[in-house]
Amino acid sequence: MRLERLRAEVLEANLSLVRAGLVVDTFGNASGIDRAEGLVVIKPSGVPYDKMTPADMVITNLEGRIVEGSLRPSSDLATHIVLYRAFASISGVAHTHSRHATAWAQAAREIPCFGTTHADYIRGAVPVTAQLTPEEVGGDYEANTGKAIVRRIAGRDPAEFPAVLVRGHAPFCWGPSPAAASRTAMLLEEIARLAWMTVTLSPDSEPIPDVLRDRHFLRKHGAQAYYGQQSK
Repeated sequence: MRLERLRAEVLEANLSLVRAGLVVDTFGNASGIDRAEGLVVIKPSGVPYDKMTPADMVITNLEGRIVEGSLRPSSDLATHIVLYRAFASISGVAHTHSRHATAWAQAAREIPCFGTTHADYIRGAVPVTAQLTPEEVGGDYEANTGKAIVRRIAGRDPAEFPAVLVRGHAPFCWGPSPAAASRTAMLLEEIARLAWMTVTLSPDSEPIPDVLRDRHFLRKHGAQAYYGQQSK
């Protein structure tokens, strides 16, 4: 029953990316993990979004072997698995080729924290990975993509930096659930669009001061957060 719920959640996370306009054709994917079972649920590879059902979601173990499902999993499965293994606090991953965030990735530029809209969700610049080597591309490419992300986040809290731009590729985002990961992908695209507009209007723009950045991030996140309504 728990895996059936997760299948439905993962399907909805994928469809939410489509509704937000972050997916063209079959680009992109979202997944979730059942930590107790050590099983990952992910969309199938190359299947049109409007044709997918919860039963089409593929269940694999953390070695990437299919446990349940008749379709091939997303080709980015190995990247998701590397992130789940590295970041124990996350339970959802989303990957898109959304227009503005992908442009920053293709330009190999991190997205500076120009304003409080950005700071509300990411505690600093959105980082960019190093370029994969020819050996990494020619080898276990998708797993090596995940490893490049993990190296770039090393020393940071993945809850404070829930998104990375893969150089020359596109963004990967994560969160405590599939829905949260997809929401981060949506927020990242808005942040990327605002940053692009900022540098277009003022190429010499500087990031906001750290004290302002941290105030905005911490009022929404962490033990002392006070934004919104408290759960009863």
